[in-house]
Amino acid sequence: MTERAPKEPVTVPAEMQARLEQAGLRRTLATRAVLGLFLASPQGAITHAQAQQSLTARGLDINRVTLYRLLDRLAACGVLQRHADDGARTWRFSLADPLQDGVVPRFECDACHRQFRLTEASEPTRAVASDLFRTLASLGHQGQRVDLSIHGTCAGCIPDAPCTTPEPQA
Repeated sequence: MTERAPKEPVTVPAEMQARLEQAGLRRTLATRAVLGLFLASPQGAITHAQAQQSLTARGLDINRVTLYRLLDRLAACGVLQRHADDGARTWRFSLADPLQDGVVPRFECDACHRQFRLTEASEPTRAVASDLFRTLASLGHQGQRVDLSIHGTCAGCIPDAPCTTPEPQA
């Protein structure tokens, strides 16, 4: 990695720092720079290529393979979440919810790729996640998390649409 600009100060939240330390990840310039991208836009979900472009624009030249590995390691230790973008046939990365307990559904806008955590998931939704973990355990597997995403278009990307909440259907 070649540094062409001054370092950007990145304040890493304590729970994120704890996950990094537990996974044995050092706070290198590359790690701090990548975390800075996600902390600057907490609802954002970006691809590897977008992360590379943003880092280059900030004056940091990180090898693309190093960046792939770093994003994967940050996802493996629970700092980031990795989501498939089937339309673009790539992965998108976003900040993981450090307080996630069980399942927290999220809505992802297919136009701008922002993600919105639906933290007020109903008890039946949480019960489904618990049931899935029990089923996995009975098969000898150890589940770590359940990802549930709903795709569509956010209110900000719908042209001239009033911001309304649809009525629940019976």
